[in-house]
Amino acid sequence: MPLATQRWIEDAPDGIVVVDDGGLVRFANRASGNLFRRDNAELVGSCFGFPVHAGESAEIEIPRDDGDWGVAEMRVSSSAWEGGAAHVAVLRDVTPAKRVERALRQDADLLASLVKSLPLALVALAPDRSVRLWNPAAERLFGWQADEVMGRRCPLVPREEWPAFNRLADEVATGRMIDDFETVRRNKGGENIDVSLHAATLWGVNGLPEGLLCLMTDIRERRLAEQHAQLSDKVFQNTQEGIVVTDGAGSIVSVNPAFTAVTGYRPEEVLGKNPSVLQSGRHDAAFYRAMWDELHLHGQWQGEIWNRRRNGEVFPEWLNISAVRDGGGRVVYYVAVFSDISLVKQNEERLHHLAHFDALTGLPNRLLFADRLQHAMIQAQRNGSHVGLLFIDLDRFKLVNDTLGHRAGDVLLQKTSQRLVAAVRAQDTVARLGGDEFMVILPELASPAGAANVAEKIIEAMAPAFRIDERDVYVGASIGIADYPLSGEDADTLTKHADIAMYRAKEEGRNTYQFYRPGHEGVPRDVFEMEHGLRHAVERGELRLVYQPQVEIESGRVVAVEALLRWNHPTRGEIPPTEFIPVAEDSGLIGAIGEWVLRQACVQNKAWQDRGLPPVRVAVNLSVRQLRNLRFAERLADILAETGLAPEWLEFELTESMVMQYAKETMAVLWQIKAMGVRLSIDDFGTGYSSLAYLKRLPVDTLKIDRSFIEGLDVDINDQAISNAIIALAASLNLRVVAEGVETAKQLGFLREHNCCDAQGFFFSRPVAADIVSALLHRH
Repeated sequence: MPLATQRWIEDAPDGIVVVDDGGLVRFANRASGNLFRRDNAELVGSCFGFPVHAGESAEIEIPRDDGDWGVAEMRVSSSAWEGGAAHVAVLRDVTPAKRVERALRQDADLLASLVKSLPLALVALAPDRSVRLWNPAAERLFGWQADEVMGRRCPLVPREEWPAFNRLADEVATGRMIDDFETVRRNKGGENIDVSLHAATLWGVNGLPEGLLCLMTDIRERRLAEQHAQLSDKVFQNTQEGIVVTDGAGSIVSVNPAFTAVTGYRPEEVLGKNPSVLQSGRHDAAFYRAMWDELHLHGQWQGEIWNRRRNGEVFPEWLNISAVRDGGGRVVYYVAVFSDISLVKQNEERLHHLAHFDALTGLPNRLLFADRLQHAMIQAQRNGSHVGLLFIDLDRFKLVNDTLGHRAGDVLLQKTSQRLVAAVRAQDTVARLGGDEFMVILPELASPAGAANVAEKIIEAMAPAFRIDERDVYVGASIGIADYPLSGEDADTLTKHADIAMYRAKEEGRNTYQFYRPGHEGVPRDVFEMEHGLRHAVERGELRLVYQPQVEIESGRVVAVEALLRWNHPTRGEIPPTEFIPVAEDSGLIGAIGEWVLRQACVQNKAWQDRGLPPVRVAVNLSVRQLRNLRFAERLADILAETGLAPEWLEFELTESMVMQYAKETMAVLWQIKAMGVRLSIDDFGTGYSSLAYLKRLPVDTLKIDRSFIEGLDVDINDQAISNAIIALAASLNLRVVAEGVETAKQLGFLREHNCCDAQGFFFSRPVAADIVSALLHRH
């Protein structure tokens, strides 16, 4: 290479690097060394580190040993070096421009981040009032997303305010800055929002105004705080209670007019002084020490205290002192609020009556009604009883009020109150809510039917004419009934449901009553008529027992019969047990009915035995109410003794869910029954969540596989597996097992194959009368 050319390459302002096909640097001029911050001689023989392809250009970032970086524009061409192929890379240093570009980009990113993160709404408007900038805070405050408003006329200004806004914008365009201007802006939902507006000219790069920059703060909370402050000041100035404010050291800084009215001291006479100027001398140092100890510990003290007025008169006051702390927890003020209770004590009884009783009728008002209803519900929950709530609305009262006048209406309300009170018990509460609406609370009811009886009495009591202004006036009563706990478990829900039922009574023709029932406007009366009928079903001979045989699978012999209850209603005919048994449970009648069933079953079984028929067990279903009766075992012993049936021929069936739910509290009763020799069976086994720990501790003799598993034995392998598992479980616990609901020979075959003990179902017999069972036993 000529010397001149070599010197030109060496001194060239651009870096020149020769790279062989192996990527090694074969030559590097001084400028390339400067780019890499290394001596160019050091570069020779090192790996270039950048891909080189002839005819390509690229921008490369060059790391440097000192941790800095540089940027170069690289152009590559083919060449030869010392007889071999090579590439020449020309590197132009563009680092300064790139540093500026990167700094500008970072500044732009920072500015964008600041705009995005700014908690205040930032909006920029072009001279034509179209939106140029709309940050996320503006989106949150006003509801419009940026892409909804960009380039469009600003939607924040109500139509009627545009002239004023344009004047303001024109002023800002002259260079004037608007600071903390309170105005109204409209959000996307059409709601006006109070904002504090800061506005300035948006200057262009040419130094000319290019629009308006608006920074807006939501001041609704500030306005609310100002209103609260104004309200607090009005309360402070106008309240009838005296208020004293001291600083943290105990010096009085403010008193209200009521303070002067009560104590006689003018503000200028006490400001800067300690409240001890009011002390009467009736309290010792220990009293005040205890007061301050309470204040320091809890930040508040209240109680009765005696102070002295300016004229020397000593008076009692009720005083409440509260400590006010700053953000660091330091006490900065004490606020004392007091009232002269000498007058309060004189009027206490009168105020109590006005607060709790209706002025017109003398009945409890809504406040006392709510208190008594809450008390009645607590008592009912404790005693397991019901509370009836009657919502009474007078029929045709408005007619009387409009035609005879308000005085006659008031007299009618007073006389109605007297009739309502006379129609209920002493422990019941009759309350007037207002207008012609009354409520009656009936605590300690055995069942909801008791409320219906009272409603009927009230309707009867309202039937005779009211004599008002020498006229006979007739009104009726529409009554809605809600029951605790059936209709609701809190006072508000109960009252609402009674109200709903009352309107249902109105719809049914007025002068009647309706019960509330979930999902309906009122509970159908036939449910309660059913309860009423059940109360007399035994004495009227409407109940009867039928029996379904249980057969020993191996021998085909009848070994037991299950006693099932039936009710033949005089007007409705045969009522399914699924309808009347829940009513008996809810009303508490199940105890008496269950005892009748038990006695009848024992009498019938003893009669079969006395006729010389093969002895069998009679199975009777037992309810949880019977089992939880602490005297049940005693009653059982009496019935067995009276009927003469040996205990081993009686069996009780209890559902699996009942046994598991009440296992702890009924365990003792079950063992008492077992000790008598009576057998116990768990019915519907497999449908609940049996605990094997409890199962092995229970005095159980038999498990009955629920019919839902027997139904699918023909086709369902899951039912087969469950049934087989129950049979195996019973065998491992040395229990007998009975399959319920057997209807086909195939089901019976499966049970026989898997060693099930007994079976019951339509395959053998439907539930039948006692005389048919007699014939069946006689054949066997």
